[in-house]
Order: sequence, then C-alpha cells, then structure tokens
Amino acid sequence: MSETIAVFPTPRPFIRRVPVDRPWTWLAAGWRDIVAAPGASLSYGLVPVAAGWLAIVLMLRFDLPYLVLPLSAGFFYVGPFIATGLYEISRRLEAGQPVDGKSTLMAWRRNPEQIALMGVLLLLFHLAWMRMAQLLFALFEFRTVPSWDRFLDLVWTTSKSLPFLALGMGLGAFLAAIAFAIGAFSIPYLLDRRNSNMFEAIATSVAATRLNFRPMLLWAGVIVFLTGLGMIVGLLGLVVTLPLVAHATWHAYRDVIRFEPEPAEATSLPQQTLRNIP
Repeated sequence: MSETIAVFPTPRPFIRRVPVDRPWTWLAAGWRDIVAAPGASLSYGLVPVAAGWLAIVLMLRFDLPYLVLPLSAGFFYVGPFIATGLYEISRRLEAGQPVDGKSTLMAWRRNPEQIALMGVLLLLFHLAWMRMAQLLFALFEFRTVPSWDRFLDLVWTTSKSLPFLALGMGLGAFLAAIAFAIGAFSIPYLLDRRNSNMFEAIATSVAATRLNFRPMLLWAGVIVFLTGLGMIVGLLGLVVTLPLVAHATWHAYRDVIRFEPEPAEATSLPQQTLRNIP
C-alpha cells in the first residue's frame, strides 16, 4: 500500500510512495494523451527537433564540433521547461477541456514569473554543463580547441579516450541527477498550482524524488533511453519520444503529488513533515 507524506507543516502538498514499476503506468497514460491529441502533441515534438538541427548546423558551420554532444544534452536539462505546453495538453485532457494551439502556447501564463524563473534555473544547469565540457576539452587537449577530425580522434582512438569519456560522463551524470531531482515535478507543479512559487515547487520535487527513489531511478533511466533512442535517428525520434515523456511526466506528477491526504493512509502517517522523515 502506498504512503502519503506531507512535505510542509501545512496539510499540502502530500507525497505518495508508489511501487517501483509505476513508470510503465505513466508511460501508458502519456501514450493515451498523444492518441487523444496527436496534432498538438507531435507539433510540440517538432519544435525542439528543428531547433536541435539548427544548433548542430551552426556548431559545425563555425567549426565547434566539440559542442555538439554537450549541446545535445540540453534536452535532459531544459526539457521540462520546453514541455510546458505538453503538460498543459495533459492537464486540459484530464479536466475535459478542449485542446487548442493558443491555450497550450500560452500555458506559461498560468504562473508566468515562477515558470520563467524555473526555466532560467534549468538553463543555468545546461550552461554550466556546456562550460564544463569546454574545460574538459581544454584539460585533455592543452593547446587548442579540437577541430572535427581531432575531435573524433580524441573521443574514440587515443589513449586519452577512456579517461575523457569517463570523466565527461561522470560530470554530466552528476549535474543531470541534480537537475532531474529539481525539475522532475517542478514545472507541472507550477502549472497546476497557479499561486505557488519556484522554491516550493523545487522542495516538493526533490522530496518526491527522494521518497520514491527506486521508481524515480527507473523513470530517469526510461527518459534517458527514450531520449537517446530519439536522437540516434537524426533527432527525428524525438518528435514522438519527447511528447510521450512529457505527457507521462504530467501523470507522474498527478500520481505522486497530492494536495489532500488519502483518508485510509492519513491515519497511519499524519502530518509528518519533511524534516522529520528519516
């Protein structure tokens, strides 16, 4: 049986502990949203794909191939902000409201300042990773930024390849883990609770991730797999996988975070605050 735990001393929000296999339920619900609103969902998938193509072309045009991989990682960092309109599609479908382009494009206006601040924070994580990638290349190259042929040589064929990849993946995973805990539920929370603020959303997201560590670890792995799968076909797969993950994230938020305790469970864990959780 799942448990409901209060995050703050006030009666809301509450966090439910869910089974480890719950991400598959979220994915199924996300797929149903795509089927229910295919045009709007897939259109949102096309926008970041087009932006990704443009960014890659510019990086190659200006002979900055070493930035292609860290730039691609931006989908993991700023994805929650990009998906704001997709969360709104799921919210409207859930509420039985019509889905139209204007309402989803203007979704950020439900809580504009706080959603914008959250987007800036996630962007800062991405910029930090980009700067870290540049420093990493400087550490292994020592003299100049690698051209395209030297970039491939450094990454795959030299004695430096293994430590370079290991250090790069380790640093990226560390930043991504922090960004995931912060951003897993923050923007759905801000979109849903129009009077909430970024700090409340972040605290709730981090607590929900910690209290559901195993299912959220699986969910993070699913996101990485689906995003990587979308990328290996020239980013085209992201047209489907990004909306799928975004819709599923909304359902994860609705499943894990509640604003009233469930009666059968509230008696066993009444008003337990975050700081008292072992």
